[in-house]
Amino acid sequence: MYIHLGGERIIRSSELIAIFDISIEKSSKISKKFVNHVKEEKTLVNIGEEEPKSIVVTKDTVYYSPISSVTLKKRVNVFYTNI
Repeated sequence: MYIHLGGERIIRSSELIAIFDISIEKSSKISKKFVNHVKEEKTLVNIGEEEPKSIVVTKDTVYYSPISSVTLKKRVNVFYTNI
């Protein structure tokens, strides 16, 4: 199964590790460190030009998605409830 993250970006559901609301980046020191680390490692991808609403963590890449974390989680739940 695939999950559409916004723009033209699609990932395999098996690669998904976590989905966070973008506000976690401002509210947690650990999250700030994590995001800074992936920026330094150049594994952070900003999808589209819209303001990011969520952070999607996969095995190899971290994405800033313009789609809300609630919507992305619903897309994942649809997959797992239809198995």
